[in-house]
Amino acid sequence: MKIRFIDEDGQAIDTDAVAGERLLDVGQRIGMPLEGTCEGQMACATCHVIIDAADFDRLPPASEEEEDMLDLAPGATRTSRLSCQIVLDDAMDGLTARIART
Repeated sequence: MKIRFIDEDGQAIDTDAVAGERLLDVGQRIGMPLEGTCEGQMACATCHVIIDAADFDRLPPASEEEEDMLDLAPGATRTSRLSCQIVLDDAMDGLTARIART
């Protein structure tokens, strides 16, 4: 499947991913500035991304814990998510995620 990241400068970077990968891992693999300091334990928001509005409804809803962490993320929007909590599946092919400005 294809995933598109938009970096902080607005440049689009397309990459391949496979079902079962976390969006965080895909982004880190291509050098996106997604720290993931807590390694997916939802104890930080250093993997915050903004999902394209057209793709947002294709994701499962965020958990209450994820919503709580997003409340602390700088620049959070209605379509913000923690990339560590997005496990890709085939229905997410073509997903676009923007790197949140910090």
